[in-house]
Amino acid sequence: VQLQASGGGLVQPGGSLRLSCAATRYDLRDVAIAWFRQAPGKEREGVACISSMDGIARYRDSVKGRLTISRDNAGGPVWLQMNSLNPEDTAVYYCAARRFARPSFCTIDSGDYRNWGQGTLVTVSS
Repeated sequence: VQLQASGGGLVQPGGSLRLSCAATRYDLRDVAIAWFRQAPGKEREGVACISSMDGIARYRDSVKGRLTISRDNAGGPVWLQMNSLNPEDTAVYYCAARRFARPSFCTIDSGDYRNWGQGTLVTVSS
């Protein structure tokens, strides 16, 4: 599956953005989707994931309550709604996909994912 992440941009602290992870001619309900980010000089870290079945979501502790992952019930994009953004959220954000053996499962461990989209840059600055 070829993924495409979009929706990044420049936002002021406290602002919001919604990222989108889409695939062409592929039903994303068949796979778990995770969002990762990589800030300059730092390692890639997982922030959220959503399972293929039931839409069970998991989050990195530092983003709980601010970021929400959701999926289109018709098999379209998976979104990452980001609220109350702060400069520490500045990073390139990537989405990744995998069909896990357990459909109600997902992880935010980058080593568990095989299909990656290109990144979209989020800059939080005044």
